Amino acid sequence: MAPPDTRKPGRPFRPRFPGRPAHAGGPPPRPAAEDSVVLYGWHPVAEALANERRGLRRLLASENAALRLTETFGEALRIVPEIVRPPEIGRLLGPDAVHQGLYLEADALPAPALDAMPEDALLLALDQITDPHNVGAIVRTAAAFGVTGIVTTVRHAPGATGVLAKSASGGLEHVPFITVRNLAEALITLGERGFTRIGLDSDAEVALDTLVPPRPLVIVLGAEGKGLRERTRSCCDTLAKIPFSGAIRSLNVSNAAAIALYALGRSGG
Repeated sequence: MAPPDTRKPGRPFRPRFPGRPAHAGGPPPRPAAEDSVVLYGWHPVAEALANERRGLRRLLASENAALRLTETFGEALRIVPEIVRPPEIGRLLGPDAVHQGLYLEADALPAPALDAMPEDALLLALDQITDPHNVGAIVRTAAAFGVTGIVTTVRHAPGATGVLAKSASGGLEHVPFITVRNLAEALITLGERGFTRIGLDSDAEVALDTLVPPRPLVIVLGAEGKGLRERTRSCCDTLAKIPFSGAIRSLNVSNAAAIALYALGRSGG
């Protein structure tokens, strides 16, 4: 016989989660382990929770955010959240983080190898782009255009966590990072495997919209201001520019990535 329903009429059901009540004070939760990926905000956390390849360690949520997770995932929610007050998450992340009551500690996603790329692969390679907001926006755009992976370096590149993950708005779960020690050597390796290597360069003579490159393809992007390094440029088959027609002759690198993917990515359709 089922137990009687003791809820008062008209009162919404609230699932029971561990943790302090939402009104409790006290010290903030412990910081994440150094090898953890920290994700926060609705889209990054929800996409990670839906990704079976993402190992989950710890989830902190406000009461409202936990209820939203329950409504979205139901019994498919893979981890039980600990209920905390929103300011406690803010103290972990800093005052400027827009966390929407969600904070997740997770494992890094497995990274594919360069020699495991499919024959129709579409890659982005980032040459010392260090701003996590820009890289996150590039990841989001890459996910929208079906990019196979993003090649980046161990040094002079932000980690796939925190601000980058928030800016990517869930894109990290769909576009893997392929981390290499030397970008030029990686581009040489890709060339040997038949990749067409196109570098975006504002001083190039070739216009981006005149190219229809075959797959596999890697589009190489340089940092704002510096652009592509000389060695990186020398490892590209073609350097191309966005043909601007207005008074402004440069764009944020994430916007340039979107234009390049639209212009060049269609060839693999």
